[in-house]
Amino acid sequence: MSDTAALPSILLDPPAPQSDPGSRPTPESVLRTFLVTPFRARTWKEFAYLIIVFGLGCAAAVYLFLGIGGSLYLSVFVVGIPVLAAMILGGRVWGRIHRVLGAVLLDAALPEPPPFTFRPGPIGWLRSAFTDRTSYRALLFLVLDGLLGVVIGYGVLTAVAVTGFVALSPIPWALMDPVNVDERGVSHRSMIQFGDYYLDTWPRVLAFAALGVLGCFLLPWLIRGVCVLHRALALWLLTPTARDLELAGLRESRRAAVDDSTATLRRLERDLHDGTQARLVSIAMMLGRAEERIAAGGDAAELIAQARAGSKEALTELRELVRGIHPPALELGLEPALETLAARCALPVELRVLLPLRPSPAIEAIAYFSVAELLTNVVKHAAANRIWVAVLPAGTDALAVSVRDNGQGGALQPVGGPGEGVVVGGLSGLAQRARAVDGTLTVVSPICGPTVVTLVLPLAGPQ
Repeated sequence: MSDTAALPSILLDPPAPQSDPGSRPTPESVLRTFLVTPFRARTWKEFAYLIIVFGLGCAAAVYLFLGIGGSLYLSVFVVGIPVLAAMILGGRVWGRIHRVLGAVLLDAALPEPPPFTFRPGPIGWLRSAFTDRTSYRALLFLVLDGLLGVVIGYGVLTAVAVTGFVALSPIPWALMDPVNVDERGVSHRSMIQFGDYYLDTWPRVLAFAALGVLGCFLLPWLIRGVCVLHRALALWLLTPTARDLELAGLRESRRAAVDDSTATLRRLERDLHDGTQARLVSIAMMLGRAEERIAAGGDAAELIAQARAGSKEALTELRELVRGIHPPALELGLEPALETLAARCALPVELRVLLPLRPSPAIEAIAYFSVAELLTNVVKHAAANRIWVAVLPAGTDALAVSVRDNGQGGALQPVGGPGEGVVVGGLSGLAQRARAVDGTLTVVSPICGPTVVTLVLPLAGPQ
């Protein structure tokens, strides 16, 4: 065991993100945003969303009342039961419509929930329909979003119509020449009055229109606030739950584990068939020729020597194959096994291991093979001249395996700022291997380096 003080600082304390002073709002930027918001495409898309959702809310009310309510009434008869099941599953269709609307008009990331899976047979289909949680959540969304889209949406659309009329009121006032007679019989050139106050002069009409113009700059924020509620409701009820994501992760981990084991078996079969088996066949042929030569009274010493050399090479290959399945050094623990890897690496490796508790054999194997693959990647692709490997506790029930090099970086597929991206190639295989045991993989690899790959693995394996 070694003290962590000798570790590179990047393995222990990753640099905190620096805040950009230019990103702080200023009065000028706030005013500019206030003035241009009504003319942004986002504002008009959100306004279109409210109009569409208002219509969908009315249609959803009819669907819930006639479809669900009617099928519930008919369910007292046998024919109503499958109709009710179909109406419940129709919630998935409504959910998909709202997810598409949210993605197109609100720019909301709304992932698909798990697909509907049904048991075979009519009874199995009915049972699956009546227990489909996604459909029930979509129906609840229809109820809540219908109230939000119809009741509140009607108020917002009314406010938009009134504000637009107020802002444009001087135009009909000038063109139509309206006349309004008060209780005393006095005529006023006005369309609008507030008690005894008539808008019958240009200053009054223009001041009233100015209020409407000001409202046009305020309405986008009202629309945006209502759309935030719609988006939050969709994220809550139309996207996968934590349980769904956990099940999907378990399925993906199981698939990755099966694929990894299948690839390992194919590799072993290929290595045995193309290498060791061919060498053993060659040894058998040599020994057969030696028997024939001895039977004929000749000298077979050279053939026997070749067979002996071939058997030694076959044993070496078998040891390499066994080491690829389960390295013998792991019998002594993870630290001795990593020391063996570091000693075999073509580049200088500084190893630091601090493990108060020994991990399970499966975790040790994953950590060992992950470090082996990372060292190979550094040697082949990083253009580095030094490597640091650290194995440290990560809390009370996990360990962190970090591999850092001083190479050229760029190990990620760029999708954002410097050092940001997605893992590709062999690193994606390491990420799948970590996820198979409820672990994580993190990569920091800006252009020009350094590259730091960190795996966090549970000490006892997946729970």
